[in-house]
Amino acid sequence: MVETIASPLTSRFNYQRLDLKRCVPAFLSSHKILFTVLWIAAFASVFLWQRNAVRGGFAAFWLGPVRPIPKLRPVAFNLTDFGGVGDGVTLNTEAFERAVSAISKLARRGGGQLNVPPGKWLTAPFNLTSHMTLFLAEDAVILGIQDENYWPLMPPLPSYGYGREHPGPRYGSLIHGQNLRDIVITGQLIQLLSKLFHSFSTQKCLVQNNSGSLFFLTVAFLYVEFSGHNGTIDGQGQTWWKKYRQKLLNHTRGPLVQIMWSSDIVFMNITLRNSPFWTLHPYDCKNVTIRNVTILAPIFEAPNTDGIDPDSCEDMVIEDCYISVGDDAIAIKSGWDQYGIAYGRPSTNILIRNLVVRSMVRWQLRSTLAEFCISAGISIGSEMSGGVSSVTVENLLVWSSRRAVRIKTAPGRGAYVRNITYRNLTFDDVRVGIVIKTDYNEHPDEGYDPKAVPTLQDISFSGIHGQGVRVPVRMHGCEEIPVRNVTFQDMSVGLTYKKKHIFQCAFVQGRVIGTIFPAPCENLDRYDEQGKLVKLSVSQNISDIDYDF
Repeated sequence: MVETIASPLTSRFNYQRLDLKRCVPAFLSSHKILFTVLWIAAFASVFLWQRNAVRGGFAAFWLGPVRPIPKLRPVAFNLTDFGGVGDGVTLNTEAFERAVSAISKLARRGGGQLNVPPGKWLTAPFNLTSHMTLFLAEDAVILGIQDENYWPLMPPLPSYGYGREHPGPRYGSLIHGQNLRDIVITGQLIQLLSKLFHSFSTQKCLVQNNSGSLFFLTVAFLYVEFSGHNGTIDGQGQTWWKKYRQKLLNHTRGPLVQIMWSSDIVFMNITLRNSPFWTLHPYDCKNVTIRNVTILAPIFEAPNTDGIDPDSCEDMVIEDCYISVGDDAIAIKSGWDQYGIAYGRPSTNILIRNLVVRSMVRWQLRSTLAEFCISAGISIGSEMSGGVSSVTVENLLVWSSRRAVRIKTAPGRGAYVRNITYRNLTFDDVRVGIVIKTDYNEHPDEGYDPKAVPTLQDISFSGIHGQGVRVPVRMHGCEEIPVRNVTFQDMSVGLTYKKKHIFQCAFVQGRVIGTIFPAPCENLDRYDEQGKLVKLSVSQNISDIDYDF
């Protein structure tokens, strides 16, 4: 049921919008890239054949022998030492709890490591402890129990005021931690694919032609196929999604992994999939690293399964990840309206780099609202009432998505979004590339202050390329929330429709450096490559927003 990257690779050959005369020379002009693409495609075909047809026979040839689990702490335990049974049926909650309790006594010795061997380890939610490494071996899967009666209820997040979907308590996460330090959740790295993925995500292989884009998606496909053998945390969210749609739940669904009020946290070399709600939710944390993580959920019928939600977090790196989920791949947050303003914890100093993401979702916000939520690759907001600043997004490929990068807010949010840098982004088959939206009018209750308006300023875009984009830019400021000091440089995006108003602006002030395509809106000042003013904007308040296409 879980969506993977395999089918879009095949369908791309049936969905080319360029005519044959343009497409063939693009391939032939770069024979080295073409040769590499064909080699990787052949490798992928053979790999899938051997995996499906002779999994027990030649799999060792491809994946190598079972490697010993490295010892990353002074003391290491196996889950089986505490009575764990990895048959996919036995409930292992008590085994996890006993293991965590044993590790909690080892803080003065540098903590402990809990090894989860290959197998399927069914469990109800459990808590972590400080100075702990949770290590998932290859082909180890932690399965979340689907009966919500096993999931504990927790108080609402203080910066949200009440449960995100229902007033009152919320369900906890499958793997949870509060007030912790020095936490690692990791697995064994498939070295070949990680190096290949990292190499092409950092060498401007996010290219502006069909052969290069196909090449990168092929690399991503292999990465995801191999990462299927990584240690996996599977929330088995299908039951949760169905009950949510049928309105059978009385509390807000829980995340897959949630760490709160903690520091020095590492997630690395694992796969997270099928979360009931948001997948990975660091809340009010410092010094967080997320590296080589694959996050998957169906792109349809899996509501609110965001990939990563940094929420009031500081000093964070997200890199070398593949994310394809049923909502935003990444959504940076910091609290909701008056509750977030009162809590007052910003998200700041966040670096996001070397990612491939997909997000293709449209669903109704609430049954009482006529508005719909449309997901994006990388979002800031809309819950940003503690402020968001000093965020860099670079070396990013967004493919087959409704929105690529987006900032969303509304009156009532307060605070600010500032010092945001986007560079070296590639959009492939994206309906709207860059979005700034200031009328995302979803509020926790009637107690919000509509006069608490946020400020949006100091946002830059450079090295923006792609193909198959319907609307490259839609920046919809308003009189109460204008967008200030936006910069565009080095932009060339291939279009799906040759409409007039495809670079859309309203209440936007900023500048364009050099020549970009498509031509910018009249709201922006024009500068040449040397920074010399060429033309002042006619008016920053001009509006040519068009939601009809």
